[in-house]
Amino acid sequence: MDKNYRLGIDIGGTFTDALVTDRQGRMVAALKTPSIAEAPEQAIFNALDQLQEQGVDIGDIDMFVHGTTLGVNTLIERNGAVTGLLVTQGFRDILEIRRLRLEDTTNLYGDKTEALVPRYLVKEIEERALASGDVLQPLNKDQLVQAVDELVNEGITALAISFMHSYANPAHEKEAEEMIKERYPQLFICRSSAIWPQQREFERTLATAMNAYVGERMGSYFVRLQEGIHQYGLKANLLSTMSNGGIMTAASAASEPVRTLLSGPASGVIAATHIAWKAGIDQVITFDMGGTSVDVALIDKEPAYSTENKVGDFPVILPAVDVTAIGAGGGSIAWLDSVGVLKVGPRSAGAYPGPACYGRGGEEPTTTDAYLQLGILQADRFLGGQMRLHPELAERALNTVGTKLGLDASQTAQAILDVATANMYAQFSPLMARKGVDPRDFTLLAYGGAGPMHAFLMAREVGIRRVLVPPAPGTLCAMGCTVANLRNDFVLSLHKSSHALASGELASYYADLEQQGRSWVEIEARGGVELESVYCLYSADMRYEGQAFDLEIALTQEEIADPEQAKEKFHAFYQNVFGISQPESEVMFISLRATIVGIVPSHGSVDSYAQVSHGGGAEERMITFDHARRTAKVLTREQIPLEASIPGPVIVEEYDTTIFVPPGYNVRRDAHGNLIGEAAE
Repeated sequence: MDKNYRLGIDIGGTFTDALVTDRQGRMVAALKTPSIAEAPEQAIFNALDQLQEQGVDIGDIDMFVHGTTLGVNTLIERNGAVTGLLVTQGFRDILEIRRLRLEDTTNLYGDKTEALVPRYLVKEIEERALASGDVLQPLNKDQLVQAVDELVNEGITALAISFMHSYANPAHEKEAEEMIKERYPQLFICRSSAIWPQQREFERTLATAMNAYVGERMGSYFVRLQEGIHQYGLKANLLSTMSNGGIMTAASAASEPVRTLLSGPASGVIAATHIAWKAGIDQVITFDMGGTSVDVALIDKEPAYSTENKVGDFPVILPAVDVTAIGAGGGSIAWLDSVGVLKVGPRSAGAYPGPACYGRGGEEPTTTDAYLQLGILQADRFLGGQMRLHPELAERALNTVGTKLGLDASQTAQAILDVATANMYAQFSPLMARKGVDPRDFTLLAYGGAGPMHAFLMAREVGIRRVLVPPAPGTLCAMGCTVANLRNDFVLSLHKSSHALASGELASYYADLEQQGRSWVEIEARGGVELESVYCLYSADMRYEGQAFDLEIALTQEEIADPEQAKEKFHAFYQNVFGISQPESEVMFISLRATIVGIVPSHGSVDSYAQVSHGGGAEERMITFDHARRTAKVLTREQIPLEASIPGPVIVEEYDTTIFVPPGYNVRRDAHGNLIGEAAE
């Protein structure tokens, strides 16, 4: 039989999600299995066992893409490799000094972030290149060997090399890497000019150090995973998702794991983009609510990207899908501050002990306990009935806070939902204002374990009129793995004014960047990725001469060929952002960027979908909402009318989530299986 399945797996902190689609793009199976922190590959093997039980022939899988939080968790938990760092003489404290900015500008006594590489493992090397690329001081090879010998004696297993201005001239870094590999072949070595050659020395050095810190662990994980899946008869080459929403081979991910740090949220946004495109919707705000936080991203035909993301305490300069955390999650704890005001989050009950209703020892009330108390969650149907909740424990926990407020358990539960929603609104509105959009023009696309339960409350607060909940929303990040394309980013630091550019110089630089990208695509394709086509996107970080901040401007080939057109585009963009512009001023081209995209052949788009159903038939349930007792219809997704709306309150129970449509919204199902709720006229 021809192979015809795609497998996407997303490893989260609590659950590992798996989703299989067939040649027509229909979901064949979707499941969640507990993640195993000490052996993340074992959760994948458990998922493969369950897929086989559901009738999926593992040998018929021709594409396997997965995302993992192993890299980001390694950074946050600080349990990566013992890493050394080589820097230019005089720059030993580059990771200590950072950007000399207070993390919290209102707290003058805040603790300084601990550097990823301790100072005693940072060695200075005599060498120096200028910003022009000219060599001022040759590499001191004897000093290099001595420094690395000392670091190895200190127990390092990974080494980062970041010399000044290596983005302009990487010769010293390359020479050092070759010498060290010959002397210590067992070391995991990476150099900044290969990881991200941009003129921002702290961010470039940090990205290289992060790559070295997590690389060894990621590499051994991929080896174990590859060996394990072959035992299941899975012949497809292993691919990994990236922070920019693309995919790469596991071999590339093992050597450059820093490109995968934000792949989980990115996969969800890529899947949301695919869902919106199939539904014919251009403008979408994603609403991904998990156990700890709510993540949102903006999609205006394409996802927005950023180079100012953070992982824990560390900024990440590499381009990534722009995702922002704005509020509490399903496990966020409700508490009273020193003056008796109800707060929700940021502390979370996590998976263990979890919300009080889990019966695992948690005693503090969470948003999940609130939903159970109000009747929106059903105790014996959580996670498809595989996990029973305990209403009496939820009520007891809610009363620990409610009695101090003079409220009963149900009133406290409603107050918790109101506060959680208000917190989200307080962060969501200025975020949308900074992005220059009116959220009322957008559709809210909800996913994650708790997203479909809270999305309508958020939409009601903001004034968003339409909410879309895709099939299997709890495993949407896994779906993103199956629809992503090859994608990688390349950068060149230029720092040149437009009047100093020679004729054709800009086009020549971009041609070199594109060639780097196409070479990368060819290598990745040889790793087992079938491609339909390849194209390149261009942009530049630009600023007025004398300014200290940049704007990224997307450029066409015509604008690259004629820098005057690029300048005019910058003036117009600056005017749109700030309300003024300076057409008489010179414009600087700070960094040139190229994004290469290799299109993976898409599965066919169909008007039906296959999904594993969980739960019973149509019924009604008494719930408490907005401080009133109401009768809610309780349905499965298949029982929602096709293109005919029914009014809320409606509860839709599914294996991986519960969808709550409050009064004031009508809900229908479209041909792709999406539930679409719209505000009543």
